[in-house]
Amino acid sequence: MDFILMLTRADRTVSDCLRALDAVADSGIRHIGFKDIGADHRTLHHLTSRIRDVGAISYLEVVSTSRDAALDSARAAVDLGVDRLMGGTWVEETLPLLAASDIDYLPFVGVPVGHPTRLDGTPERIAADCRRAEAAGCAGVDLLAYRTTGDDPLSLVRAARAATPGRLVVAGSITGPAQIEALAAAGADAFTVGSALFDGSVDPNAATLAAQLAPILTAAATTGRAH
Repeated sequence: MDFILMLTRADRTVSDCLRALDAVADSGIRHIGFKDIGADHRTLHHLTSRIRDVGAISYLEVVSTSRDAALDSARAAVDLGVDRLMGGTWVEETLPLLAASDIDYLPFVGVPVGHPTRLDGTPERIAADCRRAEAAGCAGVDLLAYRTTGDDPLSLVRAARAATPGRLVVAGSITGPAQIEALAAAGADAFTVGSALFDGSVDPNAATLAAQLAPILTAAATTGRAH
């Protein structure tokens, strides 16, 4: 499975995102993302450029909860030149904003609520949203499985996998190898980790970000679904 390092904590880009990226630039990570809030646009320009310099694919994840803010974030993604835009639910309005770019769009499925974001929605709702995204021409979907307010997270992943041939990214509240292995078995293509790395949840004994990353990288390398 692909591991997407999110330079974020509590659904915000960390203030020292550039320094954090420099600390792991030699780790071989090939997917790196950030949120649409927490850092100014100038910093995000530098960050996107730096992600490109280290040979990684860049991701902007939208967590803004209003339509206008989410569409502004889509416009910002074009200006920044990121490779992939994740999040937001206004699919039909977002896609035209990306049409002149090479950005792949992976919207949220289900009903994201609040900030930090939680997820409402049954497996049936998740599947329906996946089919809608596929029909609209999205590259895949962004599923906050472990942020669910109801159903078992893995039941949501399996429902999404059955409903879409596109890229299935599971984001939010992933803290260690057991979850990663379960996600791979359920059919996810990629997963994100952010807060757990920056608050030390992955390994309380690890003193550096690079050390926190080690078990995540190992678990991702053994799943065999990366593409």
